[in-house]
Amino acid sequence: MGPRRRKLLYVEGGQLLDALTFEPVYSWEASTEIIRASSYSVYIRTVKEKEVLLFEDEEGVWLEESGERNLLTRGDRVRLPAFDGHPYASWLRTLHAEILVNLMPFGPVPNLWVYPRPWYRDAAMMLMCLRETGNLTLVEPWVMGLHKVWDRNNDGNAEPDNFGQILFMVSLFGTNKHPIIEQVLKAMQGYVRDGHLVGKTDGAERPVYQTKWLKFGLKSLGLDDPFRIPMVFDSYSALFWMDYKAEHVPGPRFTVKHLVLYPYLNWAEAHFYGDPPPVSLTDIRTPVTWEGEASEAEYWRLNPLVSIGAMPCHQLSSRFCAPHAWHAAEMFLYLLDMK
Repeated sequence: MGPRRRKLLYVEGGQLLDALTFEPVYSWEASTEIIRASSYSVYIRTVKEKEVLLFEDEEGVWLEESGERNLLTRGDRVRLPAFDGHPYASWLRTLHAEILVNLMPFGPVPNLWVYPRPWYRDAAMMLMCLRETGNLTLVEPWVMGLHKVWDRNNDGNAEPDNFGQILFMVSLFGTNKHPIIEQVLKAMQGYVRDGHLVGKTDGAERPVYQTKWLKFGLKSLGLDDPFRIPMVFDSYSALFWMDYKAEHVPGPRFTVKHLVLYPYLNWAEAHFYGDPPPVSLTDIRTPVTWEGEASEAEYWRLNPLVSIGAMPCHQLSSRFCAPHAWHAAEMFLYLLDMK
């Protein structure tokens, strides 16, 4: 967890791999193994009755074997609140970990394997969670180094929701002097019509969603806001549950197909409407978050894991990745707000 610890992947059966190079780090002949996602640990009993414990804490990742404890990787110190007293504390811990593991040295990514670059939208949702858990310092170098107005991750397009996402992320570090702010304020003028933003996000016009993000970012920085949210149907309007709920025109909801492929949409919508959880929250089987059939995900990067039968996904198709940071963030924030 965190951007500077070595990424490690435990594969059922007793293998510990470097998660990025897929090189073996340790291996055991496991007769019993218990993966405890909410306590960031794996217990192994080998065929020779030896007990092994792998676990991660705020300091690093540790291996206990034959009475000895060894540090496998340290990197940044991370804060790992227990969420004591919350009815979904174990889920919050697990989801928090699935956000932290997707923090890379070059920034927060939706998935550490198939997304080689940060996405501003996913990053903004991740930072909302890191603010709640006291972990913003882990991404401060990345935010302070932002110099591009758009991430251009969707087929190279300039997506207007990026304006508000950047402004919000910069605001989390108590500065209105970041040079990217002036760049955003200048660039967004070319995307304003009738007092609101226009342009495409995820391949469609989403003026409500885009303008809500912009207003949220401006308010977060204490900047003037002359914009108005258009009262038109926008399927992404309900994704923005953080504010401006009254400025919403109801329409068709996200479907079960979205829940299978893009579950963050259904979780955000449930948060907006105050609906029950989109799925039953029973036993935790890690990873608990995913995404499927995404147009820009580089699924070929999972081939080495597929070849050894260790692809950490839901196996519904070869075009799935897990864990997924936006999915984790939406679930985390939904459950954290649950009364």
